[in-house]
Parts: sequence; C-alpha cells; structure tokens
Amino acid sequence: MASKPPVAVYDACVLYPFHLRNVLIQCAFDGLVEARWTDDIHDEWIRNLAANTPALPIERLIATRDRMKAVLPDADVADYHRLIPDLQLPDSDDRHVLAAAIAGKASLIVTWNLKDFPARDLASHGVASQSPDAFLTDLHAAFPDALISSVKRARQNLRKTMPSVDMFIDALQQSGLKTFPALLRQKIGGLI
Repeated sequence: MASKPPVAVYDACVLYPFHLRNVLIQCAFDGLVEARWTDDIHDEWIRNLAANTPALPIERLIATRDRMKAVLPDADVADYHRLIPDLQLPDSDDRHVLAAAIAGKASLIVTWNLKDFPARDLASHGVASQSPDAFLTDLHAAFPDALISSVKRARQNLRKTMPSVDMFIDALQQSGLKTFPALLRQKIGGLI
C-alpha cells in the first residue's frame, strides 16, 4: 500500500447496521483502516439493536462483538474515561467517542451523526468526523483495488446466506449509503 491507512473510531451508529458493520470490519481486518472502538461503543450498538430487534438474541450480538474484538484486538481503546469531563460536544453523551479518538490516536470518527461532532469541537484534538459513505468512498480513492477486494470478502463472509452482488449492494444502500453503492455498481465485476 502506497499510503498509510487512516485510524478511525467507528461510532455505534455505523456498527448497528449488519452489512455496513461487516464491510467496515473487513476493511479493518484487511489493513485499509486501523479501527478503534470501546466497550461503551459496543454496548450502545448492541443495546439499540437488541431493543429494536427483539427476535435477535442478545447472546448472538455479544458473540458478534467478541468475534470483532478477537479479529481486531488492537481496536480496543481503554484509557479514555479520564478525558471525557474536559471535552465539549453538542450532546455530552457523545464525549466518550471523542475521548476514544483522542486516546486511540484516531484522526477520524466515522459516524452518521455528523451534527453531533462539529469540526469546531474536534479540530483542536486533531480529529474530524466523516459519514461512512464518505469514508468508504475515500478509502476507495486511496486503495481502489484493495477496497473492492475487501468488499468482495465481506460479502463472501456471509457463507450461509450469501446474497447476490446486487442484493448485497442494495443492503448497503438500505443502511444509508448513497455514493458508495453507486461506486460499487460501477465495479460490480470485481465483486463477483
């Protein structure tokens, strides 16, 4: 790889949708990004997904979290709580994410909630926020072939219920991505 991968905190809202989480984790596993998260971030996406999908056993979500931690052991950020009281964000409940970025030496927070992480509050810490759509599109610009291969592996991870390429791209689009699915449709041959 010609350039160094970004270091990014994955906010709970981007770990919540199954297919998006799968792609983001695969990108980190493949070395396109150095992912960061905390137990608080995991607790948040698991709690919200369990509340919104009662038929999905919490044990399955905890097992997913444990697999994520096992394949990306360096993603865990631990010593961040001490930073929280001194941080300013529009929603004080989001300060733990910025604290994780600072402690984890991340330059990015990947989140759908961009309004909760304004540039004016992040810049002094050397951190920016980016939507997962922009993040994945930028990863493609930096590592085009590697990113397409990573997305292909993410789809192939779904051995029991592997969707067609079109269905997989549709699922990513349904998770809120717009630009990135359109880019994938242009590269569909690389995903088969």
